[in-house]
Amino acid sequence: MSFSPEERQRYARHLELPGFGEHGQERLRSGRVLVVGCGGLGSPALLYLAAAGVGWLGFMDSDRVDLSNLQRQIIHSTPDIGRTKVDSVVARLRALNPHVKLEPHGERLTAENAPILLAPYGVILDATDNFAAKYLLNDTCVALNKPLVHAGISAFCGQILTVRPGQSACLRCLYPTPPPSSIPEDPSRAGPLGAIPGVIGSLQAVEAIKILAGVGALLTDTLLTYDGLEAEFKTLHANRNPACPACGSGAFPKESSHG
Repeated sequence: MSFSPEERQRYARHLELPGFGEHGQERLRSGRVLVVGCGGLGSPALLYLAAAGVGWLGFMDSDRVDLSNLQRQIIHSTPDIGRTKVDSVVARLRALNPHVKLEPHGERLTAENAPILLAPYGVILDATDNFAAKYLLNDTCVALNKPLVHAGISAFCGQILTVRPGQSACLRCLYPTPPPSSIPEDPSRAGPLGAIPGVIGSLQAVEAIKILAGVGALLTDTLLTYDGLEAEFKTLHANRNPACPACGSGAFPKESSHG
């Protein structure tokens, strides 16, 4: 499919970008991304993915916009308080880019619905705020052979890891089990500083765009951490664990599809 004159103007910087160009933009337009969580991480990720021209953008959240969200969840605004987050996202992204197909999922992620909801998408972004959801996304993406861009934030820090099932380390290769339930999971109990999820969520969008467009190196087998107080990025090499309960040789599916 060719680009309309309006699309050519909208995506001019991409179309002129060496190593990206029309081929990369067409792959974005054909891409399908699901962002699970429409809060601090999901806000910048969704905005940049929609602006970039990802053709089919799904997003999932069961919460409503609260005043305390607005310090970091930049996709929502004051008039959205009390509105479901997915409805707020639809309005914002339709105004940003009418070419993107939007698919809201106003429900919580569960072990029962995860395989069904993730199946139509080519890339999954973990923008959740609790350990249970993060491990469920990791395990489901491994089982479905879906690329996952994991991220987490707390206080002044954040981390990101891209998982290519069967090819790179997954979240359980680094941390086989979630932290004890006694450790606070709600980011509101310890921040975060509002701009921290902006940094990490934007990096998630970059990773998703590179996966879809087939360009650049990914954060596979690499946990990238950011300390906002120290203004410091660090990388931790991650080895795939052959005995991993999620992606190890005894767990990884013999046949799978990217959907």
